[in-house]
Amino acid sequence: MCKDYVYDRDIEQIAKEEQGEALKLQASTSTEVSHQQYSMPGLGEKYPTWETTKPELELLGYNPRRRRIASSFTIGLRGLINLGNTCFMNCIVQALTHTPILRDFFLSDRHRCEMPSPELCLVCEMSSLFRELYSGNPSPHVPYKLLHLVWIHARHLAGYRQQDAHEFLIAALDVLHRHCKGDDAGKAASNPNHCNCIIDQIFTGGLQSDVTCQACHGVSTTIDPCWDISLDLPGSCTSFWPMSPGRESSVNGESHIPGITTLTDCLRRFTRPEHLGSSAKIKCSSCQSYQESTKQLTMNKLPVVACFHFKRFEHSAKQRRKITTYISFPLELDMTPFMASSKESRMNGQLQLPTNSGNDENKYSLFAVVNHQGTLESGHYTSFIRHHKDQWFKCDDAVITKASIKDVLDSEGYLLFYHKQVLEHESEKVKEVNTQAY
Repeated sequence: MCKDYVYDRDIEQIAKEEQGEALKLQASTSTEVSHQQYSMPGLGEKYPTWETTKPELELLGYNPRRRRIASSFTIGLRGLINLGNTCFMNCIVQALTHTPILRDFFLSDRHRCEMPSPELCLVCEMSSLFRELYSGNPSPHVPYKLLHLVWIHARHLAGYRQQDAHEFLIAALDVLHRHCKGDDAGKAASNPNHCNCIIDQIFTGGLQSDVTCQACHGVSTTIDPCWDISLDLPGSCTSFWPMSPGRESSVNGESHIPGITTLTDCLRRFTRPEHLGSSAKIKCSSCQSYQESTKQLTMNKLPVVACFHFKRFEHSAKQRRKITTYISFPLELDMTPFMASSKESRMNGQLQLPTNSGNDENKYSLFAVVNHQGTLESGHYTSFIRHHKDQWFKCDDAVITKASIKDVLDSEGYLLFYHKQVLEHESEKVKEVNTQAY
């Protein structure tokens, strides 16, 4: 009458008995299925039913409060103490701990340590760090153990000198990857690095390199794993390939204003065909002779989290400097035009960018931005992180403040983190709701 749900033990018991009888008929073996254990159809795995015990009921009575996710929800927003020029580490930690699928992995206690010395395992420390940052404690956390482990496992980052946040990110992913033990299942060719650890599942993409012989037009293709994409900027020593000047256009939600370079411009340059020249002739496997060739990079497989690194720090024989060129980047990014499968839409270096590709599986949402203020000699790192949909916060070591979307998009940008909007699971495509809500 009231449309409420009613739990009836008798009906539940009858349902278990009927389910058990039905599974017995389906089973290929004569394995007995008890009323207390039943199999998932087709899997053959037994799962015990859960009945609430008296201690569990008492525990629930002692903790009647439940966390509700609301716009004012601040769990996960916790500052990190600067331990002496460690802002480069703090901003990357904030980005990693707000990576939705990585957060879900650690907060669900999925890590099982396989290290002979667990106290030296960086993955164990990251698991502890996630618990600390999502504990609800408002006071800033002191990540001294994380810093100590980084010094042990990445000695080039040891000491209190200023370090590069991008270099720390790659070193941290490498150590986490080495300390993770991926299971044997799933190590198929779908993963370019042939590893099933959580780091490679999330961050590893496949970068395809096509070298085309100018004589016979034979193509040699290699696919390498990558954790990030480093992009050249206007003003660097390398020549930049801009969009057609003097014309406004809208690509990937970016309002292109003449004179302002966009992330799409940088990706177009990264994936354009490059003539290697007569001084870099490569032996063609078809011609069996050294010929001039062109090289083109495209994405063969997209990662769950795409990290873009702007090459703002230039080190050349003549000078060392920081490039402060503003790069416009969108909240949502479509990587379809930069896929190897979209290569045919590239003509003479001019990319045919669709206004609406309709390919949701290649679309990403921005969730973290790392910025660098200052010069090469004296600078400071901060980060913007997305806590809820359209709710952004600025992390400046121990201080966390509310930020607007305009603050994020107007920032200079050094590292950009994008999360896939749609995740593929076997033959099905599952919406990743964690990129849209907490």
